[in-house]
Amino acid sequence: MLGPISWRTPPHRYGPWETVVHYLTEGLVERGYDVTLFATGDSVTKAKLEWVCPHGFYEDESLDAGVYQWLHISNAFEKAHEFDILHSHYDFYPLTFSRLTDTPLLTTIHGFSSDRILPVYRKYWDNYYVSISNADRAEGLNYVATVYNGIDVDSFEYGDAPDDYLLFFGRISRDKGTHRAIQVAKETGMTLKIAGLVASEHSAYFETCVKPEIDGEQIQYLGTVDEKTRNELFKQAYCSLHLISFAEPFGLTLIESLASGTPVIATDKGSVREILIDGETGFIVKGVRDAIDKVGEVDSIRRQRCRSRAERFDVDRMVDGYISVYDTIMEREAERSAR
Repeated sequence: MLGPISWRTPPHRYGPWETVVHYLTEGLVERGYDVTLFATGDSVTKAKLEWVCPHGFYEDESLDAGVYQWLHISNAFEKAHEFDILHSHYDFYPLTFSRLTDTPLLTTIHGFSSDRILPVYRKYWDNYYVSISNADRAEGLNYVATVYNGIDVDSFEYGDAPDDYLLFFGRISRDKGTHRAIQVAKETGMTLKIAGLVASEHSAYFETCVKPEIDGEQIQYLGTVDEKTRNELFKQAYCSLHLISFAEPFGLTLIESLASGTPVIATDKGSVREILIDGETGFIVKGVRDAIDKVGEVDSIRRQRCRSRAERFDVDRMVDGYISVYDTIMEREAERSAR
């Protein structure tokens, strides 16, 4: 399992790809699979741990990401002959090593950061790929399946007596729509709690579009929070706001909110319709004006229905999906060897 090294696996706070890798790795170990996890040296796992980078390079400024990511990837490929399958969650970078080993490489595509990276995928189109939603697929790649990201639903406490605040949870950025969530809160007169990472590339946006609106009362910024605080925020929220402006491959925060029983108001972009049921687990809207109108209808959503929907994205289903993918790859490899 070739995981990212931006953060520890599992992450202390932020780290969506590391979170998925953690759930999948531990789920496979529990099923009896022999798994080696390539991650940071401080990662916590029941699998065998291989590492070159001692800490996440976003957590330790002394580490050069450009150096350690290649040391990390090359370490996995130098040991690839020891494994039946090498499963990468490290974007397009490992694809450039894939023809240097006979071990099949499976890549879970957690999203395409831009069209500029597509030439790498097109060159190595005949590798094995998994998409994390049907909405996020590139034409011409050798997809084995779509496997939705999963969470440990039972780790989220269900709440049926919410408070009266709105919640924005996730990366603070223009495309995630933090400023749009603020607009909804101000128009409806409700409190908005904001929790999430401000990455360096989004600091200017935060300083100009978010920070001036924070008053500590109606608009509150809590920074990045730990797991316990995250769960309480979701459980007690009146609803979550997910007013994105891009085709998001898969929103983990959507199912985290639903697992807590909290409805979501989300823009109709990317994979949103594969996760939410409009009018049943929240509302799928066209924009801010529509979102403002729907806030007044949140009471019509049964919170237990939200929880039930989240169970469709439980970690066990994700593990089942990947086991099926692994079996398919091994069958195809056996057929190829027999020719």
